[in-house]
Amino acid sequence: MTLEKIRQKARELHSKTRRELLGTLTGPLIVAFCYVFCAKEFPSLQTVLHPLFAFALVWSLAGVYFLNRGKWSGPIPGDTGFSAGLEFCRREIERQRDHFRRLLLWGFAPVLIAIGTIILSLVAVAGKEVFPKGMPFLMLVVVWIAGYFFVVRVRQQREFQREIGELNAIEKENRP
Repeated sequence: MTLEKIRQKARELHSKTRRELLGTLTGPLIVAFCYVFCAKEFPSLQTVLHPLFAFALVWSLAGVYFLNRGKWSGPIPGDTGFSAGLEFCRREIERQRDHFRRLLLWGFAPVLIAIGTIILSLVAVAGKEVFPKGMPFLMLVVVWIAGYFFVVRVRQQREFQREIGELNAIEKENRP
């Protein structure tokens, strides 16, 4: 692998890391949207909804801080050698892996609380009719979300390991 290919891979990884970090802003936006929707549709439930959404919103904003803190990588090494480019790529992959691990707690959990609060609001408004008729649907939603996130997480972890393995193989090939 040539030095130019390593630089191209470093640029791609760098831009992917930045996109992922900017993507953490969607959590608070989703929670805020859910809050506005529930405030408009269920004004009688504000005493119950407000604390739950406030908690989810504060958690998601804290998540943006904790997910992005110290993660904005520096400039891509321009005229550095082959090993520095490989090291930069390795650091970017490790940043992405660490970000993805923390995304569950700091980004996904507040969104689930907001969605759960909407479901709670619907149950409160519909009363006892929801439980016998709507429980299979609600259970499918919960199983789908958990299963989907588990599959995505496993696939992403394999991808990170594969990329690190590729970098190790490239480094091994090019040792004198």
